[in-house]
Amino acid sequence: MKFFYPILGNSLVASLTNNFVWFAVTFWAYLETQSVLATSFMAGIYLGTVAISGFFLGSLVDRFKKKKAMMISGIMSLILYTTAFIIYISTPESVFKDPSSVALWGFIILTLFGAIAGNIRTIALSTLVTFLIPEENRDKANGMVGTTNGVSFLVASIFSGMTIGFLGMYWTLVLAVVLSVAVLVHLWTISIPEKETIHAEDHTQHIDVKGTIAAIRMVPGLFALIFFNTFNNFLGGVFMSLMDAYGLSMVSVQAWGILWGVLSMGFIVGGLVVAKKGLGKNPLRTLFVSNIVMWAICVVFTIQASIVLLAVGMFVYLCLIPVVEATEQTILQKVIPPDRQGRVFGFAQSIEQAASPLTAFMIGPIAKFIFIPFMTTGGGVSLLGPWFGTGTARGLALLFTVTGMVGLVVTILAMRSKSYKLLSAKYKRGDENDMSLETEPVIASKD
Repeated sequence: MKFFYPILGNSLVASLTNNFVWFAVTFWAYLETQSVLATSFMAGIYLGTVAISGFFLGSLVDRFKKKKAMMISGIMSLILYTTAFIIYISTPESVFKDPSSVALWGFIILTLFGAIAGNIRTIALSTLVTFLIPEENRDKANGMVGTTNGVSFLVASIFSGMTIGFLGMYWTLVLAVVLSVAVLVHLWTISIPEKETIHAEDHTQHIDVKGTIAAIRMVPGLFALIFFNTFNNFLGGVFMSLMDAYGLSMVSVQAWGILWGVLSMGFIVGGLVVAKKGLGKNPLRTLFVSNIVMWAICVVFTIQASIVLLAVGMFVYLCLIPVVEATEQTILQKVIPPDRQGRVFGFAQSIEQAASPLTAFMIGPIAKFIFIPFMTTGGGVSLLGPWFGTGTARGLALLFTVTGMVGLVVTILAMRSKSYKLLSAKYKRGDENDMSLETEPVIASKD
């Protein structure tokens, strides 16, 4: 743990910096252009790039020692933020008010790639847990990682808006560059006990999708787990896309912003519980039980137009997200050989994150042309209206309830599947892939 804690602290500051920059640029772009379309494109580009980049970034992590991969991540972010800063100070402010400006989108893409470069560190951190932490404590370490992600999200979401509002983009970028330099200097001083070994394969020299798929197929039920989480992300995208519209139908934008700041504490609480209690002897069962609770909440937390019911449900939902993420990481860290973990984590990230952009594009028309009319002028007014309520917001609420029901049914079916039983048995079979510090502490390439 003496090696893990400094790395975790360094990663917290790096993640905070990247989230801070991207949130701030999103706010700034809307204020400058007053274009919802521009921010929608930004979200689509970001999610799409994250989904595609996982394949490449995972191969990069497996190719280099983990500290070197993290240094590469920090250097890339620093270069991209510095270049964006130069563009910002050398471009007239009026140019950035045009949503079609090449300079604007060049600036946005540079900051976007700077933030996404941090995903190298995210993947590397998951693989570091494998050989720095004994197998019996990895679930708790993954809980700590979830807590740092929650702290990063919470602090970045609050201070990015304040920084843009009070200081502007100039000082936002200055702060990003300073923090990026500090992260690199601190990382340089951290010692990570990575013994030099040479891979027996050349797959790490390129994007090894074929080899990664082969590694996943060797573990019965692992593909099913990845696609189950992908499906959950697909359904979860419904809430990401429409929750703001639903919440703002009940409270002011100021109250909604404050409420989300409070609700974000759920990420931290969930991560701390995992860090303290772990995930139990069978993390896969914990994963499914958590999903059952999450989807059950989604069925009922919009059943009436109540901001209190919504807030309580969302808080519990957000508390369970770090649990779900920690279970997948813990399972992969045990059943996948360490020299392929970077690629498998990257592959899982790409496949699972690809669901969110699809939902974002699909769910708007579904809500607009099916659920909202059903609860405003359609059959839902007489069928459900007397107890469920009517109107646009209740159309969104019905969509949330139906989504929760679908998620609940799919989770129960997946839990009863053969794939679940096979993967659960594989996880329980022992520590054949355990690479804890006491045994053989290191996987790295000659690079």
